[in-house]
Amino acid sequence: MPTGSRDGYAGPVPTPQNREIDPGDLARQLWLSVGLLRRRLRQLPSDSDSGLKLQEASALARIRASGPTTASALARIEQITPQSMGTTVNSLESKGLVERSPDADDGRLSVISITEAGLRVLQSQQGSAIDQLTVALTDSFTKTELEQLAQAAPLIARLAHGATPKRESRP
Repeated sequence: MPTGSRDGYAGPVPTPQNREIDPGDLARQLWLSVGLLRRRLRQLPSDSDSGLKLQEASALARIRASGPTTASALARIEQITPQSMGTTVNSLESKGLVERSPDADDGRLSVISITEAGLRVLQSQQGSAIDQLTVALTDSFTKTELEQLAQAAPLIARLAHGATPKRESRP
């Protein structure tokens, strides 16, 4: 397994087999690795020329995943200010990628939904990145490593969402 600092990769994080895991070391390694992956994904060419900013693409993906929502709920999930989300939603709406409708329970609120055009743009953008990740996984990882990544993916998603499960009790 590679070690050193090439591309921010500091080598394998110690496992219980060879020593105790230091959460600080693990946090640094995840921060470096996820940051590098995010930068590389942003640099990938897209099949669509949508001109979406990262924040717009993220909001659009979130609306598709969670269904119709309000701008304030979306801002909380994306961890940005309601004003920033308002700007993002306005931009998406002007491009025809989302639409607003009155909330059935509270007419003062607008519910934001993804449009068919929004779905097409998102699928095109994500398809390119997913295709390139698939090639990288196929070409560069062993079956065992793919299984490890599959086990880690839900944990990384939970970490990204800020979940803090109860600590394991220690003997």
